[in-house]
Amino acid sequence: MSQTHEITTLPDGSLISCIGEIDYSYSPELRQIFRQVLDTKPQRLIIDLQGVAYMDSSGVAVLVEALQTQTKAKRQLFLCNLQTKVRGIFEIARLDMVFKIKDSVEDAKQA
Repeated sequence: MSQTHEITTLPDGSLISCIGEIDYSYSPELRQIFRQVLDTKPQRLIIDLQGVAYMDSSGVAVLVEALQTQTKAKRQLFLCNLQTKVRGIFEIARLDMVFKIKDSVEDAKQA
């Protein structure tokens, strides 16, 4: 399955919608995408994972880096629309306690 993403500008930040598997082969590209968006210093970064059925540890690492960048700058990062398998990865690693995870993009926009 091919991977893609869509970036949407929000009034207070950015929304990145990811589609496809986030694995070792796609993580470097995704890291670059996140860096470009983070360079714009969005107050709120929402990452929509609705189209992601699989994520490995390299994908999780990219998300952790983005969270660290946002947290250090006192800005927010939300994950939303996690599919069951992907949510399970975050729960096993206890990252569901670290990330702000919302059920939908709308919930993340209003948080």
